[in-house]
Amino acid sequence: MPSAALNNRSSHGAKRQKLSNGTLSTAPARLPTSRIFAPFRTIGLVSSTTVPFTSIPLGKTTFQITTSVGRCLQTYDLRRGLHLVFLTRPQTPGTITATVAWKDRIFAAWEAPEKTVKTGVWVFKRGKKIDELAMSLHTDGSIRALWIFGSWIVGCRSAGIEVWKSQTYEHYTTLTPSRLPNRTTSPLLSGPICSLPTFLNKIFAAREDGSVEIWNLSTGKSIFTILPPSSNAGRVVALEPAPALALVAIAYEGGAVIVHDVRLDTTVLQLRLDPATKGVISSISFRTDGLGAGDDGRKAGVMATASRNSGDVTFWDLNQGGRIKGVLRGAHNPPSTTNCEVSGGINRVEFLSGQPVLVTGGLDNALKTWIFDETPFSPIPRILHARSGHAAPVTQLSFLPTEADGADTGGKWLLSAGDDRSLWAWSLRRDGQSTELSQGNVRKKARKLGLLGVDPRATEPSASLEDLKAPHIVCMATSLNRDGGMGALASKTHIWQNHRARPQKSSANDAQSSSSTGWESIVTGHAGDKLARTWFWGRKKAGRWAFETGDGGDVTSVAITPCGTFALVGSSLGCVDMFNLQSGLHRQRFPTKVTPAQARALRLQQASVGDLALVPHDGSHSTGFARGQGKHTKAVTGLMVDGINRTMVSCGLDGKVKFWDFATGTLSHEIDWSSMTAITAVRFHRANDLIALRCEDSCIRIIDLETRKVVRQLRGGVEPIHDLTFSHDGRWIVASSADSVLRVWDLPTGHLIDATRLDSVCTSLAFSSTGDFLATAHDDGVGVNIWNNRALFTHVPTRHLSEAEVAAMAHPTASGEGGEGVLAGAFADVDDAVALLDDSSVLADQLSQDLTTLSLVPRSRWQTLVHLDIIRQRNRPQEPPKAPEKAPFFLSAIDSAKQAEQGLGRDEDAQALIERSRIMKMDRHSAAGAFTTLLHAGHQAGDYEPFLTHLKSLSPAAVDLEIRSLRTQKSPSELGLFVSVLTDRLRHRLDYELVQAWMSVFLRLHAEVIAQDEAVKMALRAWRAEQEREATRLAATMGYCAGVVSFLRSAR
Repeated sequence: MPSAALNNRSSHGAKRQKLSNGTLSTAPARLPTSRIFAPFRTIGLVSSTTVPFTSIPLGKTTFQITTSVGRCLQTYDLRRGLHLVFLTRPQTPGTITATVAWKDRIFAAWEAPEKTVKTGVWVFKRGKKIDELAMSLHTDGSIRALWIFGSWIVGCRSAGIEVWKSQTYEHYTTLTPSRLPNRTTSPLLSGPICSLPTFLNKIFAAREDGSVEIWNLSTGKSIFTILPPSSNAGRVVALEPAPALALVAIAYEGGAVIVHDVRLDTTVLQLRLDPATKGVISSISFRTDGLGAGDDGRKAGVMATASRNSGDVTFWDLNQGGRIKGVLRGAHNPPSTTNCEVSGGINRVEFLSGQPVLVTGGLDNALKTWIFDETPFSPIPRILHARSGHAAPVTQLSFLPTEADGADTGGKWLLSAGDDRSLWAWSLRRDGQSTELSQGNVRKKARKLGLLGVDPRATEPSASLEDLKAPHIVCMATSLNRDGGMGALASKTHIWQNHRARPQKSSANDAQSSSSTGWESIVTGHAGDKLARTWFWGRKKAGRWAFETGDGGDVTSVAITPCGTFALVGSSLGCVDMFNLQSGLHRQRFPTKVTPAQARALRLQQASVGDLALVPHDGSHSTGFARGQGKHTKAVTGLMVDGINRTMVSCGLDGKVKFWDFATGTLSHEIDWSSMTAITAVRFHRANDLIALRCEDSCIRIIDLETRKVVRQLRGGVEPIHDLTFSHDGRWIVASSADSVLRVWDLPTGHLIDATRLDSVCTSLAFSSTGDFLATAHDDGVGVNIWNNRALFTHVPTRHLSEAEVAAMAHPTASGEGGEGVLAGAFADVDDAVALLDDSSVLADQLSQDLTTLSLVPRSRWQTLVHLDIIRQRNRPQEPPKAPEKAPFFLSAIDSAKQAEQGLGRDEDAQALIERSRIMKMDRHSAAGAFTTLLHAGHQAGDYEPFLTHLKSLSPAAVDLEIRSLRTQKSPSELGLFVSVLTDRLRHRLDYELVQAWMSVFLRLHAEVIAQDEAVKMALRAWRAEQEREATRLAATMGYCAGVVSFLRSAR
């Protein structure tokens, strides 16, 4: 096999490359990027960083809310349901650390990515960078907060305050607070800054020692310091100006919250939350619509506080000394207590100006808006809009398969599962259609269980809502053949019922009602759980069934039959069970159960003959398997069913691949690799009947389902393989490993044709059924990266690459900057390094003269040439161009006068243009272009290679024009020469598909001329004879090959 000698080939079989000085070099050229995949964009990011969101009113109709997703900003429109309206470009050089919205602009501060680069602040408008702030030469450290008021822009660092002019963006001054004698190296400022409306040129800056300094920006002096209420109050963690005059709210790390009167330097209110149970406050906001306080909600004075250590929002009634009015439990997911990778908490809350709407941004990658009801009055708001994504790294990816009726669904929807116990469906067409599949009303369940207490005086921390969700998904399978869409079982049904606890009558009713509307189409297995759960794809919600493993082990693998009727569940103890998705009933077990009488008969037979059922012979065995035998001894790691529900294949950690009879549940064949390796995953390409097995020895083994033999062994790096998948046409295997390298093998040749080192480890990947996209998930982020497939519009060579030729490529970005779209990639030039690797001095044009060789021209070119007339007809405008509107009556006289003055000049210009066109036409007929020159030169020299190389480089439209322009007047006739070129190419068995396409266009365009030209007829007769001779040879060879394959595949 070509891939079996991978290591030897990389060291001894490296192909030589010709250098400019004529010498030969065996050193491989390193590719600068992937030859197959190009970055497109990252999906699933909403508020994935700790930078708080910023909002701004857009007139009197809506608000725009901007969040940070690393080096890019995303702006959502509130009136349109948090619809994504802007993505900022270009990306900032470093990670964004602070944002603020002012008028129609967004200011973003970013940290320096390297020590040689200074931090900066960029200005964006409608998603585009329009300016940047001038930075001081002595600015050190990143800006942690931005604030704009009046004519000032203020940025807070840990060691000082930067001030700019808001009109000119020029740097005004740097304010440096004084250090305490005992703190010479610790940070001075804690981050929060604000200003009060009536305090001209005054900025309030929070310090690490608990005090708040007031600075006059105009003079650059500190004029006053607000001291903490106690010595153990801790640093200031939040500042917010109150709607009342000269009042500011200050939150301390120790849990105290005060409302301070700056003019009188007195504390008006002092509140307290226990930081051990409620968390340290991270954000404060005041309601400004004059409602919400009091028993009837008709008074003003509501304050909201939130913490990064909790998912709750606390509402305070500041009247009569202040009290807790209510607590919005579980507004966002709290930080996980069991999985540190699951983010949670709230980093900002904000009441929209003059509106009963609250906006919350969480560390769980979510942005939500809440609205307060006035009638009936409720101190706790209800959800209004929400945009969110995964709160933990993604672990499973799967593109939705194409429906049986041919609907254009495949490749446009992507399913993803993460450590946050959620299952998401992402639309690659419209971002707003992406949604999380519902697991029922989790908040309602929590309220019934008492986890979301309604008592505002409760001091216990809110329980994690993740405990009410199913454990995180470790495997999933989909099939849309029986999916009923939005109308599937429209009546209310219970979710995830155990099939063993369901009465037979109830199951029969469910089966009857779902027979006309469809049933579940997704099955998932969960970590540490013995139940496999079903989901409705059309309704985007949890399904009716929870299938329990037959031996009580945890679910380790799942599969759905191609018909969409049966679900298979593999357990950690080796058992495989099959269930009916329509009724939820158990249908089969692999191996099938045996009755006591059958067991006794089997024991007697084994005692007399000997147990030969499971003795492997050369790694495989296909006879002597008795009913009830063949169970896996370890966890089942992969399941699949062939296209006609005849054979079920399972594999496990015991290193065995078992082929089962689907109808009877008996074992028919087995491949035993237990002495070599264990099998950790399986992928199946149904169109090709190929099975890819991921093994613990970092090898991918390919099995032909018909012959049940290993046809390829693919080896790359030495690190463990995390995931693998087939390409859409089954030609490639794409795999990711622990060394962060994405490798692509070509199955017909067994060559490693692409290897790309990514920025982080890829944990899961999926290839769309249309071949457009590759999706990857990584261990360092909550987004899903989407890559374009270059092979759709450019040639990908199958030359074998060594491990020294691994390319490096950066991940896609949320804004799509630096990515490559399909159209852009189709018209892009070939990279110099790729062209070097595919140079004719490296790859031969023809492996053997006995082989008919195709060209390296992309298929789209010659197919477009054949159907060029149809494409032009389809792209023709449907309506004629409309005449311009008539000018007003008072302009007609002016236009008439101008036309009269220019009439004579126009006639003269038209006559000159006619004469010029005649001269140009004569020159065009007399002058010979490159096409004609190379054609005649090739005829004289007997070498048509330069002519064919030029013809291959032309676009389809240019080739069509050149063939149309062939002349018959000149001797020898260009029509006859062109046919001779095609005959010569056919005789050498090169560029077979191009010769057919060019001849098809030639005959269609010059049929009438050919009938009157005897020389061209003779050339065509020679071409036809060569064509018939080659077609006969190919037919005989293909028939022989087909007969050999049929003989090898037939049962003997």
